[in-house]
Amino acid sequence: MSKEEDKMATRRKALTDLVKGAGYLALGGLTWGGYVKEAKATEFALRPPGALPEKDFVKACIKCGLCVEHCPYDTLLLSEHGDKKVIGTPYFDARTIPCYMCVDIPCVPVCPTGALDVTLLTSIDEETQEEKLDINKSKMGVAVVDPDNCVAFWGIQCDACYRACPLLDEAISLVYEKNERTGKHAFLKPEVHREVCTGCGLCEHACITEEASIIVLPHEIVTGKVGDHYIKGWDKNDENRLRKEKELEKIGDDMKSTLDYLNSTDDLLDEE
Repeated sequence: MSKEEDKMATRRKALTDLVKGAGYLALGGLTWGGYVKEAKATEFALRPPGALPEKDFVKACIKCGLCVEHCPYDTLLLSEHGDKKVIGTPYFDARTIPCYMCVDIPCVPVCPTGALDVTLLTSIDEETQEEKLDINKSKMGVAVVDPDNCVAFWGIQCDACYRACPLLDEAISLVYEKNERTGKHAFLKPEVHREVCTGCGLCEHACITEEASIIVLPHEIVTGKVGDHYIKGWDKNDENRLRKEKELEKIGDDMKSTLDYLNSTDDLLDEE
């Protein structure tokens, strides 16, 4: 091979390597971009009972899959690439298979890291005064009704979600409302009580519409935050909270004034 041919071969190889490198870089960028999107979408994931807040849960979960193995209904899944959730973490799709609220909650005690915290599902037995597992303390999410597509809001009688709820007439109630348009009929509209709803998804699973008109979303998505500066005037505990905050604030102001006085150099300047 001549020197000229050798140079051309070297150039071709260099260009080929450059193109390959750019391709790998682009592929890596796409893959990383996918992971980033999944990480951002993880806040929409429904986690098993007793899960820590999402940010803490993702840090604590070691993706061992023990909770998935111990779920008797195959409700729990381990997320894979493309699921738009942190890969390897447990979640469930309420529309497909909801949480069937096992009394012994087998998926939680097996968690080795506390990502599923059994203490969040513990209550005191009124008779024995001993601690016991209470699945009704679960806060997997909150059910939200879409009034535009829920047929009960059209006047069609349907109580599928209400009947499916394991906390019958507690987490979901039916609100009677006269149909002013016809004057003869009435609406029975489902109403979700967030403080009771466990987020099991049995209502979403039972919904009769093609796309569920009642869906379960994580608390962080659904629940707002009022702020400490608002007070419930009818709630004595809330009034006491505000009073204590004002007392602490006054103590802080008094302490600041005292420190300012002690640190003042005005007297020293006058003596000079």
